[in-house]
Amino acid sequence: MELTIGFIGCFFLVLFITAGVPLAFGIGLVAIIGNSILVGFTQTGIQIYQITFQTTTEFVMTSIPLFIFMGQLVSEGRLGKDLYECVYKWLGRIPGGLAVTSVVSCASFGALTGISSAGISTMGPIAMREMRRYGYAEGLAAGSLASASTLAILIPPSVPFIVYGIWTDTSIGQLFMAGVVPGIILTLVFCAYVIVLCIWKPELGPVAARFALLDRLLSLVRLSPLMLVFTIMIVGLYQGWFTPAEGAAVGCTAVMLILLVMGRLNWASLAHSARASAQLSIMIFMIVITVQLFTRFLVLTDVPGYLIALIGDAGLNRYIVLLIIIIMYLILGMMLDSLGMMLLTLPFVFPIILHLGFDAVWFGVILTLMVEIGLLTPPVGMNCYILNKVSPETSLGTIFKGVLPFVFLTLAMVGVFVAFPDLVLWLPRQMFS
Repeated sequence: MELTIGFIGCFFLVLFITAGVPLAFGIGLVAIIGNSILVGFTQTGIQIYQITFQTTTEFVMTSIPLFIFMGQLVSEGRLGKDLYECVYKWLGRIPGGLAVTSVVSCASFGALTGISSAGISTMGPIAMREMRRYGYAEGLAAGSLASASTLAILIPPSVPFIVYGIWTDTSIGQLFMAGVVPGIILTLVFCAYVIVLCIWKPELGPVAARFALLDRLLSLVRLSPLMLVFTIMIVGLYQGWFTPAEGAAVGCTAVMLILLVMGRLNWASLAHSARASAQLSIMIFMIVITVQLFTRFLVLTDVPGYLIALIGDAGLNRYIVLLIIIIMYLILGMMLDSLGMMLLTLPFVFPIILHLGFDAVWFGVILTLMVEIGLLTPPVGMNCYILNKVSPETSLGTIFKGVLPFVFLTLAMVGVFVAFPDLVLWLPRQMFS
């Protein structure tokens, strides 16, 4: 009986999502009604109180609004422009140099923000204007920029890694370190693709202006504050000087001091950063709370246990099951927002992953890569819509066509990281041994 109620609840959840009900409300409604049927309304009310209190008072959860706030400050303080100009002066002269600059800038910007939307919002207007000025193909320009912006959630700090670590009780520090090597590799793969394409067809990405060595060296000086913040956070986490939550506070303080010294911090930008951070943080907390309530409903109905037994009885190879899960995420990424997709599926998928003997840290990276793809694929493709908003001259159709090669490249790298998991796990094992 309980199992039947569980699957009925899952059916209605899918129905709500396809009907366009906001994810937190859809999950919350199913969880509240399902738990009320199984344990009573009073006990469900107690669960809601307990989950809300535990989530909002858990120390590590404070890192989410702090990292978001830091990303907003970096964006408001125009530090992204300094970063782009520096990379542009060093890489603009190679084939497809401006597109390569976009990739490297977005990856570097992600190392400070952990939010892909901040990267595309900041870099979009600057990079698209420059690439359009030099006659770059719209598809290559938009595709490289939108795709590179997703690297922000793979290179630490990463908000999805924090949420995944909290929900699965996995070390956030190890997740951060596990994202470094895949993030660098994917950045290099994107750059290599652009360079090879522009060598083959130079008209797609003409070379940009040449800058004197002195200008390039001076651009590094302007970039030094960003490099200092990133170094402090990575070294601090590695040395154990602070936890991820404390690291987020250190990062916020460092960025605010840098902007204050540079004369780029005022009350208006501070208020706007705080407001935007609060809105995004509330959405994340709402989803986390309702998913935890939904997880309790699933535990009561034993749906995860039933699925594990079903897979065990089927006798499938564990890599076949993993392939099915990856295909599922590819499809869900076309319909759900990134964080919602992650949290909604983890109650089902994570027990199966552990049962099959896969590493939790490694799977966190694989899942984040699938989230990256979901940020690019239509009809949701959030980063494509953001780029269209900040650069309305480029049509959505052109953007979606432009990101397609990068989606295939990311999928190929998922295959590489599945075949060679040590590429993901080597660094966290070395640093946390």
